[in-house]
Amino acid sequence: MRDIAPRRSPFALLSALLALASLAGCFPERGTETPATKPALPQAIINAALPPTVSDRAGWAADLLSGFDTLGIEPNRERVCAVVAVIEQESGFHVDPVIPNLGAIAWREIDVRAQRAFIPSSLVHSVLQLKSSTGRSYSERIDHARSERELSDIYEDFIAAVPLGRTLFAESNPIRTRGPMQVNVAFAEQFAAHKPYPYPVKLSIADEVFTRRGSLYFGIAHLLDYAAPYDRTLYRFADYNAGQYASRNAAFQSAVARLTKTALLEDGALLPHDNNLENPGGTEAAVRTLRGRLNLSERAMRSDLEQGKAQDFEQTALYQRVFNAADLQGGHRVPRAILPQIELHSPKIARKLSTAWYAKRVDERLNRCLSEKSE
Repeated sequence: MRDIAPRRSPFALLSALLALASLAGCFPERGTETPATKPALPQAIINAALPPTVSDRAGWAADLLSGFDTLGIEPNRERVCAVVAVIEQESGFHVDPVIPNLGAIAWREIDVRAQRAFIPSSLVHSVLQLKSSTGRSYSERIDHARSERELSDIYEDFIAAVPLGRTLFAESNPIRTRGPMQVNVAFAEQFAAHKPYPYPVKLSIADEVFTRRGSLYFGIAHLLDYAAPYDRTLYRFADYNAGQYASRNAAFQSAVARLTKTALLEDGALLPHDNNLENPGGTEAAVRTLRGRLNLSERAMRSDLEQGKAQDFEQTALYQRVFNAADLQGGHRVPRAILPQIELHSPKIARKLSTAWYAKRVDERLNRCLSEKSE
């Protein structure tokens, strides 16, 4: 059973239930493999990395190997162990992991979101007494739901049957992280848009993420298929939780904070969601105070910050001049990657957790996998 879902918890998805109502080349290596020590076959590496308790080992191994092959990423021992570590953390190698007390959690979230939307809970509960396509009411199905896929099915059934659901929620299923690697649907859809999905699609890319094969394919892509200036796998794990390049961007924010002597939230988000030039976020506002020192206009800075979700950001004048100035001021090379400062929130989380916690937890699993396979 996983310890926690990624930051964009599927229970932001439970607005769903309110909805129901109303590089591989840059991946670091632990050492250089000589011909004498190089493993013979990728299949053997994968088989050795799978935990002994995994059911259907052949199926998991086949889908892992297929994911690496179709993405063109060499499945060496560290990469395989990194993927295995994420799967263990996210689902414990369960394709559709069971979540204890999911029905109760769902109802709590429905009531909370109904209150925020100024919709009486009694009205929400009344609507959910309607019979669904299975013959049971939506309410009964929520009571007995055991996994996120079941909640997603309830949502899709509801909006297809009730005009109000389709009108209010525009068929936008809020269960956004899915499958054994808890891949974000938005990432999968964007990735498939520029790199065609290699398997047959039965319903949609979003539905494919619920499958083992689809979740592993997109999960491997999210974790490994991008170049980043990292010297530790730890930062890829943080990015897996917070978004690609979040650790790099957090380091950039740290460098800006050093130069401006201001306190910045080093969360890896370089621009606010509204992306309004007239309403800069904390990072952009701090960067603007350096425009004379960096010899860059505000518009040039904004243009460079807009590259923050891509590798190209590292080639911008803003990125290079900020780090050059920070290195010079500190008398040493400042970090190009740090763990983002992000607290994790979800109805399922009863204690204070963070992206840093998540990354370190998965990194422990990686190290354990590497240690066990080297003995």
